[in-house]
Amino acid sequence: MSEKTSPITSTHAPAPLVTAFDRITMAVRDLAEAEAIYTRILGRDPSWRHTDRPGGTDHVHFDLDNLAIELVSPIGPGVWGQQVKTFLDARGEGIFVLFLRTDDVVATAKELTARGLETIATPEGEGLGSDGSTRRWRDTVMSREATRDMTIIVSETLKGIDERRPSPIREGVAREAAISALDHVVVMTSDGDACKKLFGDQFGIRLALDHSRPEWGVRQLFFRLGGVTLEVVEPLDKAKAPKVDFLWGMAWKTNDIRLTRERLVAEGAEVTEVARGRKKDTEVATIRPPTGGVPTLLIGTVAPTSD
Repeated sequence: MSEKTSPITSTHAPAPLVTAFDRITMAVRDLAEAEAIYTRILGRDPSWRHTDRPGGTDHVHFDLDNLAIELVSPIGPGVWGQQVKTFLDARGEGIFVLFLRTDDVVATAKELTARGLETIATPEGEGLGSDGSTRRWRDTVMSREATRDMTIIVSETLKGIDERRPSPIREGVAREAAISALDHVVVMTSDGDACKKLFGDQFGIRLALDHSRPEWGVRQLFFRLGGVTLEVVEPLDKAKAPKVDFLWGMAWKTNDIRLTRERLVAEGAEVTEVARGRKKDTEVATIRPPTGGVPTLLIGTVAPTSD
């Protein structure tokens, strides 16, 4: 095989400072349009809506089994609204923030700083949902220079975590044709070793595999946390490497990939035919845009064959 693999055998990995992927936030220009797109992709209705007028943003959440997807658009001159607008103007729609969960944001901020990733816990934040529910949280702040130009926030939920329920399946959608969890999120990088330091040594996320695939022209690193994989992709050809690192794509788990594809096509989505995945015993299909600027994959397990 033309594959160079680095076995992960160290018994001295740093203690994890985060417990799970909390949510992935996507910056979108038209929130209603993006909501319709993700309601279709997931086969689910939103679980929480929130307008932050002082911050200048409008939000829609889809809470799933292993994390939440948050759609955000700017609505005013607040700090967050300006940051979302700047992101959209510079990069277009796509993944804006990766939120990692902690049980103690103050202690985590202190330890991250000790590990060379200076971060400061912010004052408590609060959001009032359109349904009257309240969520409270406390985050960290760290520079994008320190996180390779990606916005990564570590967050402690102070109220609302126990009230989260998976987004309800849309009326008329079979459970097997709906999406319940994220399989992996992809980071594109020019420096895999720097990402290994950031995600592995500093955040303490377990590195499960580090290998090069010359036939695909990439090095891949797989970090695993709370049932989600963070896949880091570094082109072996430096001329093809991104100028800055960025959060790129997502792959959704489906219990029945053919049924899910059939549903999406019937609802007007363009989806490729199901094909064998690169990972053993998987099948995949690509959902074509519109997907909010995020390359999007469906992934399922190969159905057993009868003798």
